[in-house]
Amino acid sequence: MLLGVISDTHDNIDSIQRAVKLFNDRGVDVVIHCGDWCSPFTLTYFRNLNCKLLGVFGNVDGDREHLRRRARELGFEIESEFLSLVLDGRSIAVYHGVHEDLVRALAKCGEYDLVLRGHTHRPSVERVGSALVVNPGEACGYLTGRRTVAIIDLEVLRVEICEL
Repeated sequence: MLLGVISDTHDNIDSIQRAVKLFNDRGVDVVIHCGDWCSPFTLTYFRNLNCKLLGVFGNVDGDREHLRRRARELGFEIESEFLSLVLDGRSIAVYHGVHEDLVRALAKCGEYDLVLRGHTHRPSVERVGSALVVNPGEACGYLTGRRTVAIIDLEVLRVEICEL
């Protein structure tokens, strides 16, 4: 199973459209957004995904009720700041990453194979305890000048950071 991971889109419609195309071209099975969508209108640009979209809120997602409502209208799932799920036998925690100590605690608790996070706008892949912690970087490209997402092969936990 291929998992697409995106974060920090910050209303960048061009980046969202590029990410959707990449995820569709690569045959991704599920996409997870690690927060900082910003405005509810940008959810519309994910509607062309050929797979399920799940996500969490980030620190700049102000109108959360409107984001929830729009996500439901489009068949997406965004409910809170944290998501715990199992995909393809892998336990996954999703949290935007505002508090580094919480990211580390999730990784070290032993409950998760994979911890997905955003917030720093920098792509990274690191082993913390028994968990793989993945930050796809910023899709928007506003802070680093790089627009990146990640694709994870859940069977072997291989992570690829992809430029948009």
